Amino acid sequence: MNTSTEIPATDEAQKLDLNLDINETSSCGRHVTVTVPRTDIERYYQKQFDSIIPKAEVPGFRVGKAPRNLVEKKFRKQVADQVKGALLMDSLTQISESEVFSAISEPDLDYEQVAVPDDGDLKFEFNIEVRPDFELPKWKGLKIERPEYDFTDADVDAELAKLTAQFSTLEPVEDKVAAEDYVEVNITTRLDGEDISSASDISVQVLPTLSLADAMIEDFDKLMIGAEADEKRTAKVTVNEFSENVELAGKELEIEFEILDVKRRGGDGVDGLAEKTGMDMEELRKRIKEGLESRLEYRQREVVREQISKTLTESASWELPQDLLRRQSGRELERASIEMRRSGFSDQEIRERENRIRSNILERTETMLREHFILERIAEDEKVEETEADYTMEIARIAAQQNDSPRRVRARLERSGQMDSLRNMIIEGKVIDMITEAASFEATKYEQEQQSTVEAIDFFAAGKLANIPEAKYEGGEDQPIPGVKPERE
Repeated sequence: MNTSTEIPATDEAQKLDLNLDINETSSCGRHVTVTVPRTDIERYYQKQFDSIIPKAEVPGFRVGKAPRNLVEKKFRKQVADQVKGALLMDSLTQISESEVFSAISEPDLDYEQVAVPDDGDLKFEFNIEVRPDFELPKWKGLKIERPEYDFTDADVDAELAKLTAQFSTLEPVEDKVAAEDYVEVNITTRLDGEDISSASDISVQVLPTLSLADAMIEDFDKLMIGAEADEKRTAKVTVNEFSENVELAGKELEIEFEILDVKRRGGDGVDGLAEKTGMDMEELRKRIKEGLESRLEYRQREVVREQISKTLTESASWELPQDLLRRQSGRELERASIEMRRSGFSDQEIRERENRIRSNILERTETMLREHFILERIAEDEKVEETEADYTMEIARIAAQQNDSPRRVRARLERSGQMDSLRNMIIEGKVIDMITEAASFEATKYEQEQQSTVEAIDFFAAGKLANIPEAKYEGGEDQPIPGVKPERE
């Protein structure tokens, strides 16, 4: 489907008089042809020449004193690059601000193939991914089930016992590996004898299942029990089909564990836990109960959201490109991680959840991306926006759960590029709250999580790829031109 759109200039001194020819290549794909009229091209040339004439060096004339026609003739080709860069950047900015479509990626534009013609209009093309067009499903008056539970002293006792074991001191032992011991290991994966990935000095608890970032090893305890320091144990592991290393997805690798040391939990007891946390027993039990309630709230949000998502997306049949899903999968991991941190889950529990998500990351991302588009539309219709107070509150909540300062938490989120994920979480959370406020609820039984039999480590059997995007184009008014004196700072 083709559409033609004009974006007229609203301010002759600033805006471009653009014409867009938009071709729908898929539900999320658009091929856009942009036409910039000659009058705008000449206006940009004149702006560039106005800035360089006072600094132009032309033989036979003092700097800045050459006639304009000579300056334009001498520097026309050099100025063309600046004009092209400025026209492209301003055009793309104006298209984005016009909201003729809701872009979800950067334009795929081949900068080198664009040339400013000597006569006539400038035309350039690009592909872009956009939010699909769809009818908004009914979201008011949903019927939703939600787990409810009142925690007792017995629940706190059970959690206290678990934490006591978890925080007791690890002590080296001159013994063979037993179930639930900890082993310090070097890990290496190989394919046909060639090393693929490795990691050194990794601490791993010997549990029935070992969860890697892109694979799972069942009967890990049987593999390790009876081994000793300086011994090696090997197994086969299949890289999951959603691995970011596409070439190795679904392939079987050999994985080797070189055992460096064996450690076992000591008997620190409850008093040792209280000493490490710096809390007396009353405060410790209070914090444990608050943590249990926080996890219940997380599970309630999760269950409610699953039902809302299923209802909202059941009619969303638009196709989503695989490369889009792969790019967005990282954001889905970030969102899940942030939500777990704000609910007080441990690093180990977060790693286990992240590894589980990675095992079917594209399918999960497809569902969450469909849901995101719908929630975003509702947010736009209902004028839902984030505020600085929202960021402050969420960061403070994460900081409190991690026993850290909000300033350091914010800095980490900004450095890791997770502020955008936090923004989406805030907006989506507000919309989910609107939907739940308009819904009716039925209480269901809350099934508490049992002691985990899974150990999770942040190790990629197929290797972790470094995706460093390259700049596709650059240019603009600040590029230097030979023969024009730069302005002194």
